[in-house]
Amino acid sequence: MLKLSDNPPMLPPRAASLLELPGPWWIAHTKARFEKAFAFDLLRREIGYFLPMGEHRKVSGGKRRRVLLPLFPSYVFFCGGQDARYAALATDRLCRVIDVVDQAGLVRDLRSLELALAGKAVLDPYPFAAIGHRCRVTEGPFEGLEGVLVQRLGPNRLVLQVTMLGQGAAMEIDAELLEPLEWPAQSHLKFCRK
Repeated sequence: MLKLSDNPPMLPPRAASLLELPGPWWIAHTKARFEKAFAFDLLRREIGYFLPMGEHRKVSGGKRRRVLLPLFPSYVFFCGGQDARYAALATDRLCRVIDVVDQAGLVRDLRSLELALAGKAVLDPYPFAAIGHRCRVTEGPFEGLEGVLVQRLGPNRLVLQVTMLGQGAAMEIDAELLEPLEWPAQSHLKFCRK
């Protein structure tokens, strides 16, 4: 288990944002628990990447420790041309590289995660596609973020999805800070019947 200071950065130090990284994006499907080692490999090869991680508390050896865990186990997002793709495969840490057809959609999804993490949001993995209403945060440090509002037992959660993976990361949020981006058909019917 790595100390917080021994983890790879979520982005290469030369980039202030993932928007600054050149080239098409790829999704690396790593071997189990190889995300951080792969990120270090990309860092050494000067290949741009994004490894979103959340801080968690674990008990190890009878001590409470703070650790960074990837929000998407076995996935790292990286960018560059075919040379970068080949260099990534040559690390021998990958199962496969997934081609990204909708580059703009992936960048939009990753940018939402980047902004949430920069705003110190506590994100938890949401390992399946979210079903709910699409909303936008209207004020506060996360203003402009878009996601899917899911309500389970307990507080409201906004899921920031990575559509290509069918997964996301969820954060607790007050429903008063959200505006719907689309009106569900059923609620429209209710208003018409009155």
